[in-house]
Order: sequence, then structure tokens, then C-alpha cells
Amino acid sequence: MFTGLVEEIGVVESIRKGLKSAQINIKAKNILEGIKLGDSISTNGVCLTVTAFTSNSFCVDVMPETMRRSNLKNLKKGSKVNLERALKSGDRFGGHIVSGHIDGIGIIKSFDKEDNAIWVTVEASKNILKYIVNKGSIAIDGISLTVAYADNEIFKVSIIPHTKEETTLISKKVGCEVNLECDVVGKYIERLMCFKDSNVTKKSIDIDLLKENGFI
Repeated sequence: MFTGLVEEIGVVESIRKGLKSAQINIKAKNILEGIKLGDSISTNGVCLTVTAFTSNSFCVDVMPETMRRSNLKNLKKGSKVNLERALKSGDRFGGHIVSGHIDGIGIIKSFDKEDNAIWVTVEASKNILKYIVNKGSIAIDGISLTVAYADNEIFKVSIIPHTKEETTLISKKVGCEVNLECDVVGKYIERLMCFKDSNVTKKSIDIDLLKENGFI
């Protein structure tokens, strides 16, 4: 589990693509402190497993499903990525619950400056927008942000100077894809509300059923 508080911006050193998968080597520094094989690192919001590492880089394998669902397929040598280590027990929880499991892709539509902040407008599909609520949480490329506006076609977030400096979001261009992970709470509620147990036998309404439930 992650919090959406980016610890470092890494740089793709190399990427070897298979037919549908990829192996990516990422240059980093702070993120490597205490690293072990099998550790999870959020890379542009995607939870990836460390398969090898050196004193200044780590390697991850990206499976086909992740390539389809995320913007990792667009990475090339020199691309910058947001990095965050998995949350440790006892750490401060400054962002929100981020699993690293991407719901889909959004498209940056505009950047608009307002005093010390920058508004970022993102277009997304209705399957994603239904989970996004005004003043709720959203992870964009692994960055925990607060939704400041949402309708049926787009949503907006407002970026403070610190986020601008410590993440890759503002360095992107209009039209770029970003990874989106919605707040997990809404997805669980939807599943519970919509789930139908096929093993439950429906009873017809008869005298016995009415008596059983106290109507007679």
C-alpha cells in the first residue's frame, strides 16, 4: 500500500519491450535506501516489484495487463517517473490509501495558472469518473491529489508549488496520458451494492412466506 506522496523522481535508464510486456531499469537514489528484492515501488502510480538493483538503479518487470492499463507503455529511455516506496508500519499517513492498481488512463486537457497554483484538467472515461467526487481523493501518476471539480467528462485538481517541484505532473504536455487510481472505498461499496449471490434461491410470495416473516 502507498500514500500518493512521491518520494523521488526517477529516470528510465533502459527499457526492453517484449511482445506485450517490458523490463524497465530506473535510475534513482533516495528510493534505494534499504531496498530488497521483491520490494514494491510505486512507479507513476503502478505497484511494481523490484527484480534486481544496484547502488543507483533498480529493475522491474511489467506484465501485459499493466502495459494495457497504464502509461508505462509510453516510457522510453530518459523518461521521468514518480517513485514511492510501500508504506511502513508506523509511518505518517499524509496522503490517502493508494493500492498501486491503476483503474485506467486520463488525458491532460489543459494547465491554467492561478496565483501560486496550477489547475490541471483531466479527461477520463465515465467508468472512472463515476468514482470521482468533488473534494475526494484521486491518484494521478501516483500523486495523491484532491479533486476540486468533477462532471461527466472531466475533473480538475489544483497543484501547489511543492507538488510542481517534486513530481512529474507539470512537466507533461496537453494530450499526455496519466495513470488514474480512484479512491478504493467507492469501488468496494459499488461491488457490495451490486453483488448478486446466484446460490440464493428466490422464494415465491405465499401464505407460508408471509407467516414466516410476521405479516400474518
